[in-house]
Amino acid sequence: MSKSDLPTLLIVEDDEGLQRQLKWAYEGYEVVIAGTRAEAIDLVRLHEPAVVTLDLGLPPDPDGTTEGFATLRDILAIKPDTKVIVASGHGARESALKAIALGAYDFYRKPVDIDELGLIVGRAFHLHEIENENRRLESEAGESQTVLGSIVSASPEMMKVAHTIERVASADVSVMLLGASGTGKELLARAVHDKSARAKGNFVAINCAAIPENLLEAELFGYERGAFTGAVKTTEGKIEQAQGGTLFLDEVGDIPLPLQVKLLRFLQERVIERIGGRKPIEVDTRIVCATHQDLDAMTAGGTFREDLYYRLAEIVVPIPPLSARTGDAVLLARYFVGKYGKELGRNLSGLAPDAVEAIDDYGWPGNVRELENRVKRAVIMADGKHVSAGDLDLQGASDGEGALPINLRAAREIADRKVIQQALTRTENNISGAAKLLGISRPTLYDLMKQYKLSA
Repeated sequence: MSKSDLPTLLIVEDDEGLQRQLKWAYEGYEVVIAGTRAEAIDLVRLHEPAVVTLDLGLPPDPDGTTEGFATLRDILAIKPDTKVIVASGHGARESALKAIALGAYDFYRKPVDIDELGLIVGRAFHLHEIENENRRLESEAGESQTVLGSIVSASPEMMKVAHTIERVASADVSVMLLGASGTGKELLARAVHDKSARAKGNFVAINCAAIPENLLEAELFGYERGAFTGAVKTTEGKIEQAQGGTLFLDEVGDIPLPLQVKLLRFLQERVIERIGGRKPIEVDTRIVCATHQDLDAMTAGGTFREDLYYRLAEIVVPIPPLSARTGDAVLLARYFVGKYGKELGRNLSGLAPDAVEAIDDYGWPGNVRELENRVKRAVIMADGKHVSAGDLDLQGASDGEGALPINLRAAREIADRKVIQQALTRTENNISGAAKLLGISRPTLYDLMKQYKLSA
């Protein structure tokens, strides 16, 4: 390996004798030396070193730490992933705490022990390499594990849903999405629209549960000027706004019975009348709807019209909860850490090991919406470079036992698939690492992945 191929170590030290001692102490690295803050910044820009050892006592403040801390801030502003090891003999404990708070990788108290500092430097290079590889894998995962254009998933359960959505999108039929709150029903509804022949038309969404009953009819069907107090101008409703496109009725189970009759008439005749109007208006729009309620039970109880249900549910797509999507919770958490870290200006390296384990163990009753909210809050509150279980407020959290099928072979297959997928997720799809985590050989893991149709 040529010297230019070696990883770069920058030593920032104003003592010339110590400079020479440190320069020849490290083998396997290209060592560059800086004696001042300005020299250090120039070398960081030129070499982009993976690791820096930084003496806090730099001129013009060699007996203090002001210039050293300024140098630390500058280095991390230019190259945030640099592992900076800070060394000082000035107020060691206070300086250590401040350095770590500013983003330093580690702290070493002078006088320098070359062997001990060499171990710290070696660990820093190793961690930097791992983080670079993780970022590469997460970048690839973000590209390769997005389905339907916007949904982050790698689970077999969601692959099945995505396949169904792609099949039904081209057929101009009404689609009913059934799933718990927070499972991404609106994203899937938009995917139906985007992959249909109506993609150039409007996608109009309305949450039927969020609008008071006495206003919902006006929101859906529109109204003529003077139709009621406050109707100062003629206004199109959501159905008309979706002309040539798709109307998404979220929480359709909350539509009151009288309005269900009017919606049924539109679905049968494709004609509406605005409130206060006399003129029938033809509207060509596709209906996609969603609910977390049991519409079968509601039709049996008389709170939802059976004939309307069959008009809306020409195709029914069940959406699994996050707890049933093998490996998706960790995958989504990594995606949200990257997304909100960038949006909120937080330079985070990803999830800590305890966070990965806690995410895997938690039941996620609020599904993807809860996960996103927890991760966003954790990105804001995280003190270190990684989001921890504590940042997610998931310390000690675990879900209850799910119901297993009675058939023993089927139960074992479910358990095997789940633990293999978790191992692959935790090791960033590293086959050797996953096999080691599972306590089996690589060939055995390959055989099991082939048997259960899993891919890394």
